Amino acid sequence: MGDPQISNRSEQQPNRSGRQASNRSARPALSRRGILAVLGAVPAAVLTGCGDSADASEATPGTTAASTGTVTKAKAPTITVTPADGTKKAGFTSPVEITVTDGTLATVEVTGNDGSTLAGAYDDTRTTWTSSENPYSGTKYTVTAQAEGADAQTATFTTKAPGETFVGYFTPEANSTSGVGMPVSINFTKAVSDRAAVEKAITVTAEPAVEVVGHWFSDTRLDFRPEEYWVAGTKITLSLRLKDVEGADGVYGTQSKDVTFAVGRAQVSTVDLAAKTMTVVRDGSTLATYPVTGGDADHTTWSGIMVISERFKETRMESSTVGLGDEYDISDVPHAQRLTTSGTFIHGNYWASTSVFGGSNTSHGCVSMHDAKGADDTSVDGYKFYESSMLGDVVIVKNSDEVTVDPANGLNGWNLSWADWTAGSAL
Repeated sequence: MGDPQISNRSEQQPNRSGRQASNRSARPALSRRGILAVLGAVPAAVLTGCGDSADASEATPGTTAASTGTVTKAKAPTITVTPADGTKKAGFTSPVEITVTDGTLATVEVTGNDGSTLAGAYDDTRTTWTSSENPYSGTKYTVTAQAEGADAQTATFTTKAPGETFVGYFTPEANSTSGVGMPVSINFTKAVSDRAAVEKAITVTAEPAVEVVGHWFSDTRLDFRPEEYWVAGTKITLSLRLKDVEGADGVYGTQSKDVTFAVGRAQVSTVDLAAKTMTVVRDGSTLATYPVTGGDADHTTWSGIMVISERFKETRMESSTVGLGDEYDISDVPHAQRLTTSGTFIHGNYWASTSVFGGSNTSHGCVSMHDAKGADDTSVDGYKFYESSMLGDVVIVKNSDEVTVDPANGLNGWNLSWADWTAGSAL
């Protein structure tokens, strides 16, 4: 430490009147040895302060690091990634989080080996970034994060594969065109216990826009429909975001896709089994009226609104498959269109007398009209109706002396009021 800049107090200083003070009032002068002795009485901690001995030797009591030019080195930012770098079987049911200490985050990017990226947001202090969605299962992620004023850092982790999985098989088929009565129906391969989580991950939208609501018929079936039939020409989009949604304990969805369908012209056919006729109305105009026969007194036809769910130019119908023993077995029923899961069809009939159609109800529950064996005769009613129909067309049966069909028996949810339909949603 150099000599302190201390004044020579043996010199006379002028007083306020400009005169010199008397020697009697002045303090005795100190020699160099005396000065060192006085300084030696200052405590050592004040000399050294918070610096090392070399720094302290240049500072006098009361000086600061700024006044002496001493610089305190800032701590380098530390970035932490959750899940941790190198994790091989990370969970996929929580968001990814990146935090920094001793700094703020400049940029964060999280990219999966499937090409996907995770969006996210910073907190108000930009010290934490949290992904807005969870990572996908069975995916390797690379995190690139950079703090302000520092180099970018990378980390990787791989999420584990789910134990059990489920998928939803949907109707109608992708890119198909259906009638105005076709609901979007999804059947799951595993029973769903968390209906709300699964339904929330599925949306059905329409152009032109209309409210579309889901209804659970069982723990494996969820249908969507609007309040009224679809408007002709509507475009429907089914968005499945089921991947990693936990439908039941430890059972996760696997699908993440969008599917589109189209609605064709509006055709509704009304079967009056008292009159034994069917009137076909397309886009508001009557297209045709056909004489028909329905179920007899012992095998009445379901009444209500039914939707064509399958179509066959020819098919086999066997009574044992619907609980009627060996009453019939016809290998080549022409122009058959399914109305219920339980076995109700509207089809052509070549084995009955032509007088039956429009004259009496004689079937085992199906509705049929005159047709020809081989399904190639274009002049018969069975052929004409089949050719005018498509999946999703509506067939309404009335005056059958039977109760209304169960809405879950086929694609027949239109038999529920809108209030009852919406009550079946989990949301």
